[in-house]
Amino acid sequence: MCLFYTGIGSRKTPEEVRSFMTRLSGSLSRRGFILRSGGADGADTAFEDGVVTGFRKEIYLPWKGFNGNQSELYDCYPGWMTEEASKHHPAWDNLKPSVRRLMTRNVAQVLGRSMPLKKSSFVICWTTDGKDSGGTGQAIRVARSYNVPVYNLRNDDEKAVVMSCFEKAEVKSVTG
Repeated sequence: MCLFYTGIGSRKTPEEVRSFMTRLSGSLSRRGFILRSGGADGADTAFEDGVVTGFRKEIYLPWKGFNGNQSELYDCYPGWMTEEASKHHPAWDNLKPSVRRLMTRNVAQVLGRSMPLKKSSFVICWTTDGKDSGGTGQAIRVARSYNVPVYNLRNDDEKAVVMSCFEKAEVKSVTG
């Protein structure tokens, strides 16, 4: 059984948070978790940078070569996924086609792109306001609608949960 998690966030994620995301991603990949992310600068790149060489990751892109990323998972989203994206965006009808592809890509980051769904076990993210804002907000809304736990590192209580789990996992890996 594959264990997926979604690692995403703002392009404006602070350096110290990005550094933690990279370390966390490495720890999770060594424990068999597969990263799902979107190839954007900031948090997405920090999570992707942490995946241990040789371990799997799923980087969903809105179009080929987005942000210089070479992932093969681009612009190949089934119709149900676009419908799902439209249900979770408050102004879908006002979005340009390119932005709709970005928002649809956010659905894949949480649910995968195939049926039956293989949704992520949890989402770890950082948003500027600690809420479901920006492109990351789309993924957060999707996750919540599918009862996928979301841990926004901008919020102290949610960050404490992640930090505690990370520290326990790191101690366990050192002590055997």
